[in-house]
Parts: sequence; C-alpha cells; structure tokens
Amino acid sequence: MQDKNSESANKNPKKANLLDHHSIKHILDESVTEIVTSRGYVEDVRMSNIRLFLGTIIIVIALFAQFYKKKFPENRDFLILCIYIVFNGLLQLIIYTKEKNAILFTYPPADSFTSTGLVVSSQLPRFSDMYTLVIASADPKSISANSPVHQGWDFGGGPLLERC
Repeated sequence: MQDKNSESANKNPKKANLLDHHSIKHILDESVTEIVTSRGYVEDVRMSNIRLFLGTIIIVIALFAQFYKKKFPENRDFLILCIYIVFNGLLQLIIYTKEKNAILFTYPPADSFTSTGLVVSSQLPRFSDMYTLVIASADPKSISANSPVHQGWDFGGGPLLERC
C-alpha cells in the first residue's frame, strides 16, 4: 500500500508558487480531495450542480435583460432585475450557509454501515502558514455521526497536531 502511494506521488509532483497562499491552498486542497476519494469515498456533486443551475438561470436572465427591446425604466425590466437579484441572493445564501469552507462533500462508502458521508473543509488564513483541515459528518444530526476532527499543519515550521 505504501509503495502505491509513493509511486503515485512521484508520478504527479504538484507545483505551486510559494509566494501565493491561494496557490498553496489550492494544491493542498487538491491533495486532500485525492486522498479522501482514494479511500473509497465518492464525491457528492449535488451542491455544485445546484450552484451551476442557479448560475445558468442568472446568466439567462441577465442576457434577457441586456438585449430586451424596451428601455430600462419600464416595469418589465425592473421585475427582471428583481428576479436577478433574488436568484443571485439565493446563490450567495447557499454558498454562505451550506458550503462555508467545504472543499469536498462525499457519499458514505459502499461497504460502510454509516448512512452519512463526509464534509471536508480547509482554512489557510492570509499571511499565515497554518493550514487547518476539518473532517465532519455530512449529517451531524445522524446517529452514526461523530464529532468533527480538526487537524492543523504549520507548513512553515513543522506539523502541529490538534484533535478537538
């Protein structure tokens, strides 16, 4: 098992701009996603599909409002603008309340006795070298849900282990 992991790590070395913390976080998030999915968890893309669907509706409404034949102050354009604001507000509400810092939603593994998947979140604050990973149950109210696991790494000075 160790040999397979080391071979795959050697085949796909990841490169990041060390001066850009967004680039570093992106590489770390990609690596975490690869590790979790390689452990038998299948990614749940329902939330992404909902966001894409709402984004498409917003774009269609915006295109309709842009190329509509009548001038702006008329009532119809105002209603379209309100619908655009409502859909955009709904999209932001979903991102703020459901996703938060989540980088991965999963289904439970096929051979598992639990009925809930995982939500993997990460944080890398600006001007900080502390990468924090949180693995929680997708349904925290479920009987099979455990408490979230927090793990932090100080990639400027070495590992820092925390368990909450």
